[in-house]
Amino acid sequence: MTANEPMRDKRLSLVSSKFWPRDSTPLRSADSGALSACVDIAFNRVKESPTVFSHEATFFPLGFPLRIISNSSSVLEAAEESWGQFEQVFTHIPLELHIGVKEDVDEEEGVPLAHIHSVNGHLLVNAADVDNFFVADLLKGRAIGWVTETTSVSTMYLRYHFIEAATLSMLATLRAVPLHAACIRTGESGVLLCGESGAGKSSLAYAGSRAGWTFICDDACYLPLERADRLVIGNCHQVRFRPSAAELFPEIRDYPITPRAAGKPSIEVHTSEWPTLSISGNTVVNHIVFLNRNLGDRQELVRLPSSEVWPWFSQHLLVPELRPIHDAALTRLLTAEIYELRYQDLGWAIERIDQLAARGQ
Repeated sequence: MTANEPMRDKRLSLVSSKFWPRDSTPLRSADSGALSACVDIAFNRVKESPTVFSHEATFFPLGFPLRIISNSSSVLEAAEESWGQFEQVFTHIPLELHIGVKEDVDEEEGVPLAHIHSVNGHLLVNAADVDNFFVADLLKGRAIGWVTETTSVSTMYLRYHFIEAATLSMLATLRAVPLHAACIRTGESGVLLCGESGAGKSSLAYAGSRAGWTFICDDACYLPLERADRLVIGNCHQVRFRPSAAELFPEIRDYPITPRAAGKPSIEVHTSEWPTLSISGNTVVNHIVFLNRNLGDRQELVRLPSSEVWPWFSQHLLVPELRPIHDAALTRLLTAEIYELRYQDLGWAIERIDQLAARGQ
């Protein structure tokens, strides 16, 4: 982490005064011509632009090495916000992300309203317009992008739509299988908490962690490829809640609501603000639990066959060429015991999962 040390010695002031439009703004429909133009612009600018990319640092998102190169320190400062707390765990060849910052073309205030994305073979294109976009080669683990100065100082927007989107897309293809799940450890047992958006994954993971569980991640975790165990990794440094969770957890009521994509605002809290919370960046999964709060007053834990949940776990692969290696990892994961937890009361759910971890039933 030596490349990151200079930035850690000072407090970064990264709160942008630029307007970030609310995420309820409808997305533009995809335009394949515009997306192709972004690909051409990306590679032509790298070849022909006299811009000097003199800012470089290595980060370790989720423990994997990532090399970021830019012509602006604001990109590295934003990356520090996203990945600066992670240490190296894995020894892969670093992924690469090149992001150039250019002058604003027009005087229109604010960042672009909408993003469109497309996957063509192993190329992922994510574009707001011809001046704010990235192209990622998901097989080679390299991404190239450009943003305007306005975007570069809108730190949360830059992180979410460019730095984190490009990085996690490459990680979720070459390094790990993405899992739409929270993860905790209780006693010696790792537990995946699965379900669609709104199932209560983050709330249950946090409530249980307040009661003594170890927090691994709140909504998205990753299953590293080519291993013999069921190790799962996640971002234990941040908890993200829906605004309605403030009714359950009074301690988050005074936190600001962070705009996010696709109409999903959230309250984001760094776990460092809660020093009594036990956290860890990984755990071996013993139990997989799907959450179901839609059956009235029924509260029970029911076994599920792996064949029933396989389609849910295998839905996020972007590059078909890597299907065999991803399927092998999922087959390994699904040797864990799988259940559906039907519940309404958080306290009961925590006690039932504790019982499952302690007794295996």
